[in-house]
Amino acid sequence: MRTLNREELEDILWGCTLLGTGGGGDFAMGWSRIEADLAAGREFRMVSLDELDDEDMIGSPYFCGSLISIQKAGKEGVVVQDIFAFEALQDHFGKPFAAAISTELGGLNTASALSVAANMGIPIVDADPAGRAVPELQHSTFFLNDIPMVPMAIASRTEKMIITEAFDDLKAEALVRGVALLNNGNVGVTDHVVKGKVLKKTVIGGMLSYAEQLGKAIREKDCEKAAQVGGGFVLFQGTVNSISCEEREGFTWGNVFIRNGDDEYEIRYKNEHYVSFRNSEIDVTVPDLICIMDSETAEPITNPNCKEGDNVTVVGFPGPKEWRTERGLKIFGPPHFNLDDAYIPIEEKYK
Repeated sequence: MRTLNREELEDILWGCTLLGTGGGGDFAMGWSRIEADLAAGREFRMVSLDELDDEDMIGSPYFCGSLISIQKAGKEGVVVQDIFAFEALQDHFGKPFAAAISTELGGLNTASALSVAANMGIPIVDADPAGRAVPELQHSTFFLNDIPMVPMAIASRTEKMIITEAFDDLKAEALVRGVALLNNGNVGVTDHVVKGKVLKKTVIGGMLSYAEQLGKAIREKDCEKAAQVGGGFVLFQGTVNSISCEEREGFTWGNVFIRNGDDEYEIRYKNEHYVSFRNSEIDVTVPDLICIMDSETAEPITNPNCKEGDNVTVVGFPGPKEWRTERGLKIFGPPHFNLDDAYIPIEEKYK
């Protein structure tokens, strides 16, 4: 077990923001939660999967909603609906959870799990069930392993609810998204409560440590080093030429167009980046990661925060092997986003 200091927390969160592929929440909002907890004297501890007891119960707290709505809520004050949901689900099970695990990697949702764990006096697990940020709740290695979301808790500022049964995870996703739309576009959620012996077989270990190494490179303001450290590639460098962004169906949808001379690079997103085009030809698709960084500071730029005139570097990383299986690609590959082209691993194009 590690006790994380301020610099380590900051490195982890910057790395997770990069791996959020434009989604997963804004670093500034997530870091404000961490800073508040540090100021209150709360301790942040992290455990590996191997350190969990088989009978330990672990919950996954996070925020769900469109990026625009979540950022707007953050400007109105510290949001702690994730803590409300975590406490409600503990009460439902009638026993405390031994640890928390991030539902995805991102500037806000990883900070959410870190903060909930610190507030509950429990550690966070050095793992996650996505290996990146993802737009829909069923985009999870839990889903790949047929581990249901329910029972799950949903919390707003004023209401809490427990869903004990759902037809399937797609229906559970729709239920959460619907409640979020009724609550200014975002809610706190806790789901996938499993025992340690199940968690060890279903999630991707070491992801927060991996993010920490990326965060160190970001601290050095080096985009190319961050790509190299993460086993990835620099895909494009240029200036943001135009952007589009809208809220629809509980998600933030948009496009980013980047130019360098006569070359244009387009990135499309549904909360997270899911495909990029080089001069109108598909370049990279999910499940591989497409990430935008500020060329000068190396800080990741989250959606919808790209601005015209920004000088950016686009980097890409191979997606986790769990998503590259036949089933993984069906759930979170090009077909899910109505892209007919066959998936080509990023390393085959940039080796």
